[in-house]
Amino acid sequence: MVAAINWDVDSQLIDGYNTPNLYGLLFVTGLIIGYFVVRKMFRKDGISDEMLDKLVLFMVVATIVGARLGHVFFYGPYWDEVSADGVVLERGYFSHPGDILKVWEGGLASHGAAIVILISLYIFSRRVIHKPYLWMLDRISAPIAIGGTFIRLGNLVNHEMVGDETTLPWGFRFLHHDCIPPFECSWNAIPIRHPAQLYEAICYFIAFLILMFLYWKKDLWKRPGVVFGSFLILIWGARFMVEFVKLGQTARDEQLFLNTGQILSIPLVIAGVILLYRGLKKPAVV
Repeated sequence: MVAAINWDVDSQLIDGYNTPNLYGLLFVTGLIIGYFVVRKMFRKDGISDEMLDKLVLFMVVATIVGARLGHVFFYGPYWDEVSADGVVLERGYFSHPGDILKVWEGGLASHGAAIVILISLYIFSRRVIHKPYLWMLDRISAPIAIGGTFIRLGNLVNHEMVGDETTLPWGFRFLHHDCIPPFECSWNAIPIRHPAQLYEAICYFIAFLILMFLYWKKDLWKRPGVVFGSFLILIWGARFMVEFVKLGQTARDEQLFLNTGQILSIPLVIAGVILLYRGLKKPAVV
């Protein structure tokens, strides 16, 4: 028998209830750690905690709304899938718009969160804190990276966003994904998969450490856009690479050389390269 990690963690803290659960606790943990990271940066710049509280509100709303809308529009399903005899096999969001609000049923996309966060931070920087946009983005980069780390750990305990099959010794048997109770499954029948969520969590944590090093040790906050550009390259570059060993999230992904997640990541990596180049070329801001 091929060596593997039998992953049977149940994300539910209370049997029969979807919330509160481990995913939610990990999500909140990422937000709390990110909060203290931003607070340290803001205090260095003489920004009040009251302003930080307003930023947290912007970020939480943008993350949830953006991630949900990103899943709906990027991944679907859009319309009901109906069998020949009229039975609905899969509900579509546009056929049942009310389902869009059912975040507790799962379905969040980080690319959607990224887009709405960028929009909300633009509004926040111009209308609330009155600082340059890149000033704001440079300071939010490391906190988002650590938040992403805990979100991917949440995906791991949820047995979602699993990887392709593998024979590597650190492969996982995702029992709640490939052997859903109450069905009885033979061990040999359960595929061994890449723990793609764990790969991403590790990459995001490394990105967090690098971004903190660039900000605090190299003082690259003095070169607007460098920290945020590095963030885009590290986070979305990692996402692009991990997608090669991850199950596609849409039917069309099985037919494409680059899946939806990779296609959406490419423009963000390119933007990061441009920002990094421009930031390093310009003189440091005192």
